[in-house]
Amino acid sequence: MRYEAAPVKPSTPFRRLSCLALCLGSAFATAPVLADALNVYTIRHHDSHDALYDAFSERTGIDVNVQEIEFERLLEHAEGRNRINDADLAVIVDAVRLHQATEKGLFDRTSSATLNERLPESVRHPQGEWFGFGQRTRVVFYDPRDVQADEIREYADLADPRFEGQICVRSSSNTYNQALLASIVAHEGEEAAEAWAQGIVNNMARAPEGGDRDQISAVADGTCNIAIANHYYHVRMMKGGDAEQRAAAEQVAIAFPEQGEGQRGAHMNVVGMGVMAGAPHRDNAVRFMEFMTTAPAQQLFVQDSYDYPVVAGVAPADAVTALGTFKKDTLVASELGEHLQTANEIFERVGWQ
Repeated sequence: MRYEAAPVKPSTPFRRLSCLALCLGSAFATAPVLADALNVYTIRHHDSHDALYDAFSERTGIDVNVQEIEFERLLEHAEGRNRINDADLAVIVDAVRLHQATEKGLFDRTSSATLNERLPESVRHPQGEWFGFGQRTRVVFYDPRDVQADEIREYADLADPRFEGQICVRSSSNTYNQALLASIVAHEGEEAAEAWAQGIVNNMARAPEGGDRDQISAVADGTCNIAIANHYYHVRMMKGGDAEQRAAAEQVAIAFPEQGEGQRGAHMNVVGMGVMAGAPHRDNAVRFMEFMTTAPAQQLFVQDSYDYPVVAGVAPADAVTALGTFKKDTLVASELGEHLQTANEIFERVGWQ
């Protein structure tokens, strides 16, 4: 595997995990060797992904070349500007971005019995534009000294006036918030979604600022009592080397909304891959995605990203498992993109900065 940072985003090459990859090579069934290449453009990368690409090369003989790239650069390519002639496979975080890439024509539709059989319908684009291989949930972190767990049973509770001045959350320009609101539109309709968003604005402790870690830290330092954030930010704070962030994470509790009987489950977002239109090694790209449905590949993909795996029988990383089990929303991820425009119009109307 060769890793190169894309010219638009200089970067230090990621650490190689060749020994682990060589050991994993024997875990996969023998397949014909294709002395060929696969060019992967990714907007996210973690150390264990090096071993993932190496294991695929070990199994198939296909040389994997990886470049980190900004999402905007992929959209330029899709629009016919600043073309990337060797692009085979794109790895994109978030259903909103996957929708935007699909709308621009970035992907080549893929038909694969393996992908359709092994991946849940909720993480597959209905027309095969892209396929999801990891999930993240957007949940609630709270100060257990001031908020009781049974006060947050559903996302609607966050809009209750009793939480006025107590909520910290990112800007409406954040795709994670856009996806969350789009899910509420999908489940409850535009009117209910707007009422929820207005309630959140009314309950904000401050104007939106910073990322998800900043929201969690704000609960710990008393700026607010409740934060909306993706689960893995809390895990990274706990597992990272920053003592201040770890201490902040230790002070908050987590609530998974929508867990009751008849409720839909906590909102889920997706990390997806798609074959890029005009891919010179299209078959290799499809083969890699099929490889991604194997248990060892799934485990590597989520090992240090702390996403939830999507293939049945594969467990999350231990640090994620420690958060507890919960019911997941099975809304098809592509529907989040379908309601994106409505969500953004709501954000504008309610004044969510």
